[in-house]
Parts: sequence; C-alpha cells; structure tokens
Amino acid sequence: MGLTFSLIPMRLCSALSRRLLMVCVAALCFSPAFAQSPATIKLALIEGLSGPFGNTGEAVVRNIAWAVERVNARGGVKTPQGLQKMVLLRYDSKGQSEEALSVLKSAIDEGAQVVLQGNSSANAAALVDAINKHNEREPAKRVLFLNYSAVDPALTNEKCSFWHFRFDAHADMRMAALMQVLKDDQSVKSAYLIGQDYSFGQAVLREARRQLGAQRPDVKIVGDELHPMGRVKDFLPYAAKIKASGAQAVITGNWGNDLTLLVKAAREAGYQGKFYTFYGNALGAPAAIGEAGVDRVIAVADWLPNVPGDASEAFYQAFRQRFPKPSEDYVHVRMQLMVEALAQAIEKAASTEPLAVALQLEKASVSMAGQTGRMRAEDHQFQQPLVVGVMARQGSPGVPFDVEGSGFGFKVVRQIKAEEARLPSTCQMIRP
Repeated sequence: MGLTFSLIPMRLCSALSRRLLMVCVAALCFSPAFAQSPATIKLALIEGLSGPFGNTGEAVVRNIAWAVERVNARGGVKTPQGLQKMVLLRYDSKGQSEEALSVLKSAIDEGAQVVLQGNSSANAAALVDAINKHNEREPAKRVLFLNYSAVDPALTNEKCSFWHFRFDAHADMRMAALMQVLKDDQSVKSAYLIGQDYSFGQAVLREARRQLGAQRPDVKIVGDELHPMGRVKDFLPYAAKIKASGAQAVITGNWGNDLTLLVKAAREAGYQGKFYTFYGNALGAPAAIGEAGVDRVIAVADWLPNVPGDASEAFYQAFRQRFPKPSEDYVHVRMQLMVEALAQAIEKAASTEPLAVALQLEKASVSMAGQTGRMRAEDHQFQQPLVVGVMARQGSPGVPFDVEGSGFGFKVVRQIKAEEARLPSTCQMIRP
C-alpha cells in the first residue's frame, strides 16, 4: 500500500518543474492518508447505560466526562511524547457481568489501557478476575481498573488486585460512618435491614448486624431480608412488612431505582420511621419521599453539595453550570479525584504503560473542592473524608442547595476525617 501511494504520484509529477515537483511531494506527505493523529489516552467506561439502572450509569458518564474535559482544557496529560488528551469511550454492560466481560475485550482491542467501572460489585469482581488473567497472559497489552463505586469490601481485602484501584469508601467504611450518627440517635430502638441480593447488598446487611451489635446492642433487628436486584417493580409488599414490624429505622444499601421505588412505597404505605442509607441523597429518592423525608432520611457520602466552604461551593456551582438540568444534578468529588489521580500518575511515571502508571497511582495524593484523598498502597483503597447528611428543606440553616430541583437538600450533620474513616485491610497483594 505504501509503495502504491509513493510511486504513482511521482510518475504524474515527473514532467513538472523541480519547484512544482516539491509542491507535489509536500502535498502527498501531508495528505490525510499520511497524517498521524496525535496519541490519546483511552479510558474505557464499562457501565450499565441501559436497563433498570441506566440513570445511574448516565450520571457516571456526566461526572467522568466533566473530569476528562477539565484535564483536556489544560492541554492534556504531560508525557515524554508531549501533551496527550484523554478520550472517554462508552461501553454499555447493561448491568450484566457477561456483557461487561464481552465489552472489556472490545475495549482492549480498541486500545484502551484504563478501564472504569463501579455500579455493581458483582460486575467489578468479574472484571478484576478477567483483567488479572489478561494482564498475566498478555503483558504487552495490560490494562488498569479504576473503580469509583463498587464497594464490596472484598475487592480490597481477600480479592484485592494490583491492577485494581478503588476510589470510593467500601461498604464497611460507609456503615461505620452511618453508625456514628445512629449510635447517638436514641429515638431508634428497632431497625429493619433490607438490601439487594448480591455481594454488595449482602455485605451491607452483614456489617449492619455486626455494627449494631457492637455499638447499639439495645436496637432490636425486627426485619432482615434481601430482594432481587433490579427486578422488583412494586415495593409496596416490602413497605407493608416494614411498617407492620414497628421498625423505627430502615438500614439499606439500595441504590438506583431499587432505592427510589423502596422509599416511594414506604411513603405510600404511611411508614413514619427513618431511613439510614448509602445513596438516599439523589437519583430521585428525595423527590420520591418528599416532605415525609425531612429529618428522617440520612445518607453517607464522600461529599455533599452543602459541605461548608468556599471551595466546595465553587465546585458545585461549576458542575451545575456545566449540567444545568435538574435531572443531571448528581456530582461526586471522588470521580473527579480519580481522573486527577490518573493524570498525576501518568505524568509522574513519564509513561502511559499500565505497570509504570500503577506504581505511581498507588501513592497518589490529590485535592479538589476542599477535599484531599490518598491511595493506600497496601490494598489500593482510597482514603478520604466522609460526610453524613440528613434531608432538609432547601433554605433551612445549612441547606443552601437542594438536589435535582426537589426543594430538598442534605444538611451535613457529621464530617469524618480520612484517618477516622480508615479501616484495616486483609489484602495479601500479589505484585508483578
């Protein structure tokens, strides 16, 4: 092919003057067929972008896209070959592990060296296993796995991997943060535990039982059940059982529609207790429960829009300017820190090769919105502050911002330093 393109134009130019010949050759060399596109850093986002949890996947896309835009706006990532821009590639796993593994292969074939995923610990576990095997089998085509939301504790404990980095607090860390509030809430004497029936949901309920026993042994567990993930359309039967149990609080790790439908059903059933949640601060949950949730829905997060401070407020205002629709209002500082940590690691490694990047990423320290997080090398679990908020009306003290145009926001009632949120790990990491 190169021979054909180089010889034919030369014959056509042979009778021309020397000057015209030089013009002809120059035009050939700089034609689109010979142009070299600048190198890019391909990030493969493997997420459920359709199906019952499609809204959570699209929320992730907005967060990661915004982070990538910020890196690219300053020219890209500094490498020995010059500035390289990040490119975000979307792959729809439909929320299924089999689909996630299928698109993982496509992403690697298309040149991605970084995989991003989070909305399902089951999918994350499958990806960790597949990436471990791939990287051992094909060291010249290794990939990194950056996890922003899959919080099954096992992923940075007994199933830890050198190639996997988690940027969210895992379920036990989140539960410990919630318990800092619940242990002081003497109005709660009974609790109903409910969760999604997969590894993460099981881990949440297991830890809730353990921590209640340790910190509030006076609280009686009056219900303890798991439900199919993403398949329950009507939670009224569950809400009726919760109400009939007399539980003064519900503890749940549910997310996406499984949480929104649960709290909506609880409101319709007339349940008057509290909700201690991992994700009750957005994606329709506040609007679904409405006025009944004021002072009764508690959520834990790495950050909330009403965290005090000018840096936090400026960060949130910038996101709302970029994504002004109320339905788009769900921003995570940890996802921004994750992309910044990756850019930092590539620059310090002076390479995009995954092993070199991983060795820098495992000691990354990054800051944004007044929040600083550090990666822990022993298990690749990000260490960061956590906050707990309670649902309140917008405009009430400490609640300048609502969420999703609902008229309700979350007032910060507990801020937990990174060193207080830290938990030990059982990881026995195998290094390349």
